[in-house]
Formats: sequence, structure tokens, C-alpha cells
Amino acid sequence: MVFAAKNFDILLGVNGLSENMLKNHFTLYQGYVTNVNKLRDALALMLKDGKAGLPEFAELKRRFGWEFNGMRLHELYFENLSKSAKPVDMKSKLHKKISEDFGSFENWEKDFRATAGMRGVGWAVLYYDSASKTLFNTWINEHDAGHLAGAVPVLVVDVFEHAFMLDYGTKRLDYIEAVFKAIDWAVVEKRLK
Repeated sequence: MVFAAKNFDILLGVNGLSENMLKNHFTLYQGYVTNVNKLRDALALMLKDGKAGLPEFAELKRRFGWEFNGMRLHELYFENLSKSAKPVDMKSKLHKKISEDFGSFENWEKDFRATAGMRGVGWAVLYYDSASKTLFNTWINEHDAGHLAGAVPVLVVDVFEHAFMLDYGTKRLDYIEAVFKAIDWAVVEKRLK
């Protein structure tokens, strides 16, 4: 299987995210897709050639998680944005579950914004754990570390500098505000299983 980069040009024109920043971000994402394919090929060749026990094989295996999650997290992030975003439906299953798990939707939003606004590079993710039937706001420091095993990403926000510096400089909270205005809550709702 060869992974293909998805086209997210439909997001060009999202209020609060410039075309220049989005195009740069799409190019970065396409790099992850390219690297996933290159790593798969290199690992398959090393395995075929009997080099699976080499340190180089181990390093490529480790790198694969970084590249693959970089690809998927960007897809989830772009997919939960929209030019025609509407507020979350207060009667939706998602709104009810968030309110139940965090005491109120406002409490959840305050916690999520605080998580996304933390110093450092990474991702803010609202996860749903089907085993405990619980939602969690989580910080992912690197693409391949910090994920909740078995949990489903419901809302994903990229808070690496490349996601906001061109438009907002160091004003990460202004970027988070713009993202909140562009969330496609219908997509987020579909991810809640």
C-alpha cells in the first residue's frame, strides 16, 4: 500500500488562518506522507535483505511512528476545520458527553484551551476512551509519544509553531481562538463512538 496525501485546499480561506500559512502547513503534511512511504520501502528492503537486527533497522522503525502519527494527526486536524464552522449543537451527543465528563461544556473548553496554550510544541487532543467511556484532554509532546492507548482522537489541534507563527507570531492563544471559530463540530461528533 502506498499512502497518498489528501488535498485540503478546501480550507483555503478559513477565517483566521492565512493562505500562506495553510499552504506551508499542507506542504509539511505532504512531507510526512512521503516519509511514511519511504520508510515502509526501506524497512521492507532491510527485512528482505536480512538486516532486521541492525541498529539502523531499529532507528527506522522508531522513526516510522513519528512520521506516521505526523501524517495522521495533521489529517485529523485539517479534517476538523471548516470555512463554514457552526457552534457545537447543544443537544448533540458530543455536547452532552463533554458536559457530563467535565461538569459543563465551558469547563471542558477552558481545560482544552489551557492544554493547547501550554508552553512547548505538540498537539492538544480530546480523546474518547471506549473502555471507560470517558473523554480526556491530552497534550501530545511529540507525534509518537503521549497518546492514550486505545483511545480515539475526537478533536485535534496542532500547536507546533509551524501551525501559527506565520500569522500570530508568539500569540498562540490568538491562534487557538481562530481555530475554535473554525472547528467543524459535525466532524468531531462523528469521531465520538
